[in-house]
Amino acid sequence: MQLLPVKTKYRILNFTIKWVFATLVGFLSSLLMIEISEKPDMDVLEAAMGSLAIAIPQSYILRKTISPVKWVLSTLFPWVIIAGIGIGVLGWTVTISTFLPTRLFTGIIVGAVGGLLIGMSQWWLAIPPSFSSAWKWIFVNIAIWMIAIPIGSTVGLFLHRNTNLFLGEVVGLAFTWLLVAILTGISAVKIIKDL
Repeated sequence: MQLLPVKTKYRILNFTIKWVFATLVGFLSSLLMIEISEKPDMDVLEAAMGSLAIAIPQSYILRKTISPVKWVLSTLFPWVIIAGIGIGVLGWTVTISTFLPTRLFTGIIVGAVGGLLIGMSQWWLAIPPSFSSAWKWIFVNIAIWMIAIPIGSTVGLFLHRNTNLFLGEVVGLAFTWLLVAILTGISAVKIIKDL
């Protein structure tokens, strides 16, 4: 009777490690194409390039369960919309404010809007309707981005202040992506049982 929980934990861990690797490789490779900057400096083209850099490696991990083309498109569309409506390129922009409470509040709001758009798009366009709890993906994305952006932004602000290097903000964004990857990886296994 105890083999089932051990097998489930192994499956969650195995998938999550692959998911984190794919997501972080995508983020790091995106840095070759996108210059991290403050919110007003980034545009829709950079959002498209960044989302593709993340979605393509993720689609490889999901290929047995979710159509890679659908996953890539369902990830591309919301990032372009988020950038187009002026929120910034979620996951690649740094807030201008150096006041921590403003960063936290902004991160929560931006995370909620971004998570909602990303979650809805991926749920509607990519995740097969045969998964009965797929609708939870929307709320999981909202919560994860609302947590990850403020934490990553705080790490970035702290490192930037202590080193006087903008690279601290890039490390903060990498930390944001690490949190997003870990939490979405664990959630994906629980929502989509066939991973």
